[in-house]
Amino acid sequence: MSDTDEPKNDSELESRRAIEAIVLAATEPVHVTVLAQLLELPVERIEGICDQLAGEYASDGRGFTIARVAGGYRFQTHPDAFPYVERFVLEGQTARLSGPALETLAIIAYKQPVSRAQLSAIRGVNVDATLKTLVARGYVEEVGHEPTLGNPALFGTSRAFLERLGIDTLDQLPALADFVPEASIVEALERGLRMPTDDPAATNDSTPQE
Repeated sequence: MSDTDEPKNDSELESRRAIEAIVLAATEPVHVTVLAQLLELPVERIEGICDQLAGEYASDGRGFTIARVAGGYRFQTHPDAFPYVERFVLEGQTARLSGPALETLAIIAYKQPVSRAQLSAIRGVNVDATLKTLVARGYVEEVGHEPTLGNPALFGTSRAFLERLGIDTLDQLPALADFVPEASIVEALERGLRMPTDDPAATNDSTPQE
């Protein structure tokens, strides 16, 4: 008998139901420590219950799962159902990041923290407009200042970046040699970061692009 088949006592069932209800009601990933505080259980127990739930959903062939993303848990659709969900939610209307924006975002993700000047040097062009777009979208944020003359700002990816890609930490990003995005990486970033056209931030930056 597997762990998911073992009979559960009332306390166990209540904890499982509580986690499902909280995560379902949340609009963003619920951090594991928050769940632990609400249920008055150890973090390890919360993680174990979430793993059990994910295993059961997989065994039942459900179209959704509970996943750890950006340090918390959320419900998300099963990858196999992506084409149907995309068709339903987006209806063919998407606002995509430009190629230069995706390339800049990939560089930031793999080389962070990085300054504006470093980004421009790597890209070989001025990245001011592109960087403003990424900050406006919420995927990039200022994370500090370089201890050099002028103390230029340093940029890194945000929690929203992790959430949109459905990963928990940057360690889960695919390997990328020399910080140059391959076609598959660009495609994955583009798919994960698509936004509906009715989002004010989804329109193209009116500033002249590279």
